[in-house]
Amino acid sequence: MRNATRIIAASFGIFAGFGGLEHGYFEILQGNVRPESIMIASMGAPCVPEEIWNACEPAMTIIPNFLVTGILAMVLGLVTMVWAVAFVQRQQGGTILALLSFGLLLFGGGIFPPVIGIIGGVVGTRINTPLKKQPGPVWRMLAKVWPWTIVVFFVWLFGQFVIGYFFNEFLMENAVLIPVLILGLLVVSILAGYGHDIQQHGRAEV
Repeated sequence: MRNATRIIAASFGIFAGFGGLEHGYFEILQGNVRPESIMIASMGAPCVPEEIWNACEPAMTIIPNFLVTGILAMVLGLVTMVWAVAFVQRQQGGTILALLSFGLLLFGGGIFPPVIGIIGGVVGTRINTPLKKQPGPVWRMLAKVWPWTIVVFFVWLFGQFVIGYFFNEFLMENAVLIPVLILGLLVVSILAGYGHDIQQHGRAEV
């Protein structure tokens, strides 16, 4: 089993599930109301999307009801977290995680969290795939920064809310900073985990 790959898949899945719980909670607070479109703001009034860096937690839903959407997002979020923690390493575990995360995307679980969960599911499909490569210099270098890459990744994911609380205007003026950092740290985390797994595999063969 690729241990670092499992940790990445599980962590991304947990985050997706947490996003479903969070978005679902705010959607339930909006009550038995019909959204104006498939794209919604999870946070209702007094939150104004144009005035806050996180745009009031955007999401999408194919269910024309905030209350039902919120309940589905929270249920799917909880199931996704449980699956990520306990079952992602099983056969088809990564595929099921990706499907659950896709469900979160369709039913109000946010935008970024479900996408990260889908990526985690794709990564999870490789957990039990045999490793054939030997650790080259690039992979050894990446292995050295594991697991700090994924730690920094999650520190930024949650830390942006603290930064946004105190420096809302800064994040609004530099909106591209958020997806760039998320995407960059996500890719580096996956590569570092893969490098760690290759290195561990190489040691086991010695």
